[in-house]
Amino acid sequence: MKATQAMMSRRAVWRPLILALIAASALSACAPGMADLQAWVAEVKARPPKPLDPLPVMRQFETFEYSVQNERDPFSNPISDIDSTANSSLRPDPSRRKEPLEAFPLDGLDMVGTLGEGDAMVALVMDPERVVHKVTAGNYMGQSDGHIDAIAEDHISLTELVPDGAGGWIERKAQVALEDQ
Repeated sequence: MKATQAMMSRRAVWRPLILALIAASALSACAPGMADLQAWVAEVKARPPKPLDPLPVMRQFETFEYSVQNERDPFSNPISDIDSTANSSLRPDPSRRKEPLEAFPLDGLDMVGTLGEGDAMVALVMDPERVVHKVTAGNYMGQSDGHIDAIAEDHISLTELVPDGAGGWIERKAQVALEDQ
């Protein structure tokens, strides 16, 4: 047993030495290839450089002159230009009883016909729930306190009260046209 242990310890000493000799011979075999590589690098460096691409031509941009200095600034709020103190008396009446057609937005209401003539004309308006209502001048419709001013055969004219964004109210004209079937 001692003989096998001694033999194994000798092999353990020689093995790394043999591996080092093999590695050294492998590295020395690569040395002749370096000359070819160095010659190729020298040849590439000796080539004349390729010419650079010309710089792009800069286009001249046309200048724009803003010539309407006295007009309203297009970036300002047009509602703030309105004097809200002039219309301070305008406001919805909170004590007024709401009518059935004020529960729907104006664009959800359809005029479907008229009855009568002249000042006694009555308009027929269909709500989104497909219920037909009779309205006359003086009634309200739409969610913006739309007061019906006039009824024609092909449309209903009304005036709505909308907030002006500065704590006041402004009037806005609107129409509901006869629906083409």
